[in-house]
Amino acid sequence: MTDMKQYDFIVIGGGIIGLATARQLQLQFQGATVAVLEKEKELATHQTRHNSGVIHAGVYYAPGSLKARFCRDGNRETKQFCSEQGIPFRETGKLLVATDEQDAERMQELLERCRINKIETEVLDQQQLREFEPNVVGVAATWVPSSGIVDFEQVANKLAEQIRAAGGEIHTNCLVTELKETTGIEVKSSLGNFSGRFLLACAGLHADRLVRMIGQQPTFKILPFRGEYFQLPAEKSRIVTHPIYPIPNPELPFLGIHLTPMIDGSLTVGPNATLAMSREGYSRWKISPRDLAEMLSYSGLYRLVMKYPLPTLLELKNSLYRPGYLKQVNRYCPKITLSDLLPYPAGVRAQAVKPDGTTLDDFLFIESERSLIVGNAPSPAATSAMPIARHICEQVGRLIN
Repeated sequence: MTDMKQYDFIVIGGGIIGLATARQLQLQFQGATVAVLEKEKELATHQTRHNSGVIHAGVYYAPGSLKARFCRDGNRETKQFCSEQGIPFRETGKLLVATDEQDAERMQELLERCRINKIETEVLDQQQLREFEPNVVGVAATWVPSSGIVDFEQVANKLAEQIRAAGGEIHTNCLVTELKETTGIEVKSSLGNFSGRFLLACAGLHADRLVRMIGQQPTFKILPFRGEYFQLPAEKSRIVTHPIYPIPNPELPFLGIHLTPMIDGSLTVGPNATLAMSREGYSRWKISPRDLAEMLSYSGLYRLVMKYPLPTLLELKNSLYRPGYLKQVNRYCPKITLSDLLPYPAGVRAQAVKPDGTTLDDFLFIESERSLIVGNAPSPAATSAMPIARHICEQVGRLIN
């Protein structure tokens, strides 16, 4: 490509958020030309493909946060989109299981959040839980009926289909190497040069690097956390019929290992959370010297570990020692055995961490005169993709006027 191709909007990142944003740009700015640039040969290959496939209800998120608002709206809009487009999904509901009295106390805090966030719940006692899920044990549980399951990669591919049908372009194998803001935005890539009126970047694991590319200093660094999953054998794929979650420790940034029926009929266990040695370290043994050097030279990594020394060691131990991993699951589902934990692809979460070791809990957007970058998009980003896209486009409308 020798000539610089020109567009109204350039979107970096072909995951579900980038694609939802590109589609929303077409809807909001009628007639605008849109190009999506994706460095992989296929779309939706990273966090969109490697997740639990849960359409979240918004149980965990602080009232008033973007997470709470986007998740509640995204739950409804994702299911509506799937219904309209013929994408298989199921409104399974989910159970949050309290395995002891400490969990039961924490469950009350979640129930209060649900009340404020207007999420329907029902409390089950021990007997009701047994009737609901005979293979799950606990002292109590919270039933959240609006949760569901879907293959988010199918959602992303349908969005891509709509983008192309509306005249948008999607360029795969397109690695962005340089950005320059002038009266518009200029993009250098492995496929040549692109020019746009405005840039949107939804690049997940590489968000902080794109912030640097536009000439800003990010206030965070992306640290990759590998989440390891297992799949249960077919004969145990019906051991539960709903997603089963532990009550999370509010002091920790991750939700804990859960059981999730998948839309294809399989049943997965996971994920845990251990630091990966590459931003795309889906294998434990994949090492990126650049990524590793950046992490090991970052003060935020050490301060994060010092905030959670015991959980960090426990996660590492359970990653290397499968009986430890199983013990976390057996707290609420004792019928799963070590031989039931069959291989399944891992995921990698892009976790934004500040220099003081604080994990960014909410969505974060970084603006410049000609660009808007999604800096942090943790779970429930896939569920929230359409409200996130609408929020981004509202900000774009403000910035370009």
